[in-house]
Amino acid sequence: MTSVEEAVTRVQVPLQINGRQHVVVLEPRVSLLDALREHLDLTGSKKGCDQGTCGSCTVWIDGRRVLACLTLAVAASGHEIVTIEGLADGDQLHPMQRAFIEYDAFQCGYCTSGQIMSAIKVIEEGNAGTDEDIGEFMSGNICRCAAYPNIRAAIRHVRDEAGGRS
Repeated sequence: MTSVEEAVTRVQVPLQINGRQHVVVLEPRVSLLDALREHLDLTGSKKGCDQGTCGSCTVWIDGRRVLACLTLAVAASGHEIVTIEGLADGDQLHPMQRAFIEYDAFQCGYCTSGQIMSAIKVIEEGNAGTDEDIGEFMSGNICRCAAYPNIRAAIRHVRDEAGGRS
């Protein structure tokens, strides 16, 4: 270790993720995304841009969608975090996960977890009334493969099946 590495303080960070309590020892500057992927082996949230512009790392904190790459892990301590891994109930996929499969709402799959996490919240927030609304409120999630028509179809399906909420 260099003297700079030795000088960095590590702290215990308790994180409540998908209903389970975890404690990780991290540098205070570690992002929630890096804590999830590198320290807890929860790799469903993807590192797309690491700048908060693509949405691949979308998770929920206390029920609100956030970009894990822009959130410090220490700031998430004491809050309920839900990742894509926390959506399924055992082997039973969330309706949005099933719809993404049914409507082929992914190509390479890289953005899929962030798209699904945001899509559920778009419906819950009441912002999925029209395709224009869906496009606007999903605009923070980029699909490089341009599967947008299929993503909108999956969102409409879940919206309609749930009576307007997921």
